[in-house]
Amino acid sequence: MNSQIKNRHSTTECSSPLAQTNTQGISTGTTIIFAIACGLSVANVYFAHPLLDTMAADFGISASVIGLIVTLTQIGYACGLLFIVPLGDILDRRKLIVAQGLLSAIALTVVATTHNESVLFVAMVAVGLLAVVVQVLVAFAAMLASSTTRGKTVGMVTSGIVIGLLLARFISGVLADLGGWRTVYMTSAVTTLFMAILLYRILPRETTTRTSASYPALLRSVLTLFVEEPVLRVRAILALLIFTIFSIFWTALVLPLSAPPYLMSHTQIGLFGLAGLAGVFAAAWAGHLADRGLGQWTSGISLMLLLLSWVFIAQLNSSIVALVIGVIILDLAVQAVHVTNQSMIFAIRPEAHSRLVAGYMLFYSIGSAIGAIASTAVYDSAGWNGVCILGTAISIVAVIFWAATAHIGRAQLQATLTASQLKIRI
Repeated sequence: MNSQIKNRHSTTECSSPLAQTNTQGISTGTTIIFAIACGLSVANVYFAHPLLDTMAADFGISASVIGLIVTLTQIGYACGLLFIVPLGDILDRRKLIVAQGLLSAIALTVVATTHNESVLFVAMVAVGLLAVVVQVLVAFAAMLASSTTRGKTVGMVTSGIVIGLLLARFISGVLADLGGWRTVYMTSAVTTLFMAILLYRILPRETTTRTSASYPALLRSVLTLFVEEPVLRVRAILALLIFTIFSIFWTALVLPLSAPPYLMSHTQIGLFGLAGLAGVFAAAWAGHLADRGLGQWTSGISLMLLLLSWVFIAQLNSSIVALVIGVIILDLAVQAVHVTNQSMIFAIRPEAHSRLVAGYMLFYSIGSAIGAIASTAVYDSAGWNGVCILGTAISIVAVIFWAATAHIGRAQLQATLTASQLKIRI
């Protein structure tokens, strides 16, 4: 890696009993707080999914390009991953997290109040840009955790992300039916502001020896990690594939469900997000298996389940029950692979958690953006069957890619796991 980027000693001072850690790593109380904060933050990215039809009508945007709202949010998220998240390796994460929360509250307020299409698009980019606070929190939690519980900790925090992601659709649907889509974003602005204040009070304070590297050198080191670490390259491409699939499904879902013969309300559409809560259990389960060195097999089985989910999802026009089953399988599979990916990449460079997560999640965001714009365009021209064919095709590509790269990094990860186990015994 770039020689200018050096390891640093890091300790934390706790401003709250909940934030105390011990020799075994991060406490359960701290982990829960991280999970809640992540859930609230990631919800800001996904509130728009069940609201696309209403927002399109309000601003006069055609159905064929309405996915642009989601795509622009993901573009902002990608920029945040590249330019903001790496700062967590050189700045006080507590201050960085709080600053992002305050600015996010402002961006959400603009979304809730603007009547100009261009301003809306810019504000959605800002919402995505600042939502990367989730990844700063994940990297912070991984740093605080012990080596033998890192996968479990990441899994618990990711469970909060999954819950936030899924509840976002339900909550936005309910609030939109009660007071319109603008109510969703104004409520989120107030909640985000409150959370920023709370995090300022309870997050551990870092005391670190800062690196002398310049900001450009820090950004270059993210690219250097891709060159040096094959595990990161493989897992990042898997992230791109699975979140392209994830976004294809969730972005397009509102379109057939809000049209005849279903004519579902936003609340009813949001309820489908609750079916994906199986992903919460998958996250914790996958993290535990990754700690035991079973990440490769967990990934393979989950990717095959992801492919299977489209068999059920394709039955939307004839069976809502089949659709629900497909949602459960899809969310379970995606979150299992996602947590496994993070557990595996965090094991390779403990000193570079923020840069690792920035590089990895950049591909997550690219995949989400591609899936959003592709799904609405395909739906407009080929309907739900076209969306399902697209999702199935990319799922097949993901399985093939996993099979072709399963051997990469296996020896390195096994050596890391063995070293951690020996360290604990000593």
